[in-house]
Amino acid sequence: MTNTMKSKERLQVTTPSAREIAMTRVFAAPRTMVWSALTKPELVKRWLGVRAGWTLPVCEIDLKVGGSYRYVWRGPKGQEMGMGGVYREIVVPERMVATEVFDQKWYDGDALDTTVLVEKGGKTTLTTTVLYASQKVRDAVLESPMKEGVGEGYEKLEEVLASIAARGVK
Repeated sequence: MTNTMKSKERLQVTTPSAREIAMTRVFAAPRTMVWSALTKPELVKRWLGVRAGWTLPVCEIDLKVGGSYRYVWRGPKGQEMGMGGVYREIVVPERMVATEVFDQKWYDGDALDTTVLVEKGGKTTLTTTVLYASQKVRDAVLESPMKEGVGEGYEKLEEVLASIAARGVK
């Protein structure tokens, strides 16, 4: 079984409403550790969108309500893709809500991301729900390679969490 197949099976993608996509994955790590991997730039740079020659040279996170984040990925041929947004709600280590805007116009309108972390029995369920401007936009995103990309990123996140746990860091 390939990593892509594994990541597809572990990542659950649903459509809770006509304008939303929810992505859920369980990690064998405590919630505080997963939160750190989602919010500390030195950890985010190790897993978010990093695959097949792509790096994340820009990872800026001002984790406060009204603060912003900015990511810029660089591909193997020097191409760049950027995105950012503003934090609207933060409840450490359980919930964050932020806008999402890509530099390139991948879809019409902005999106709103809500990430929730629930810990049970030492495992953390991470669910990110993205609210799009319309059903048409949501459907276009569903047709894109988004699921594969998120799944691969979460496989990398699992590796990062394992390396943190191996060092005894929470």
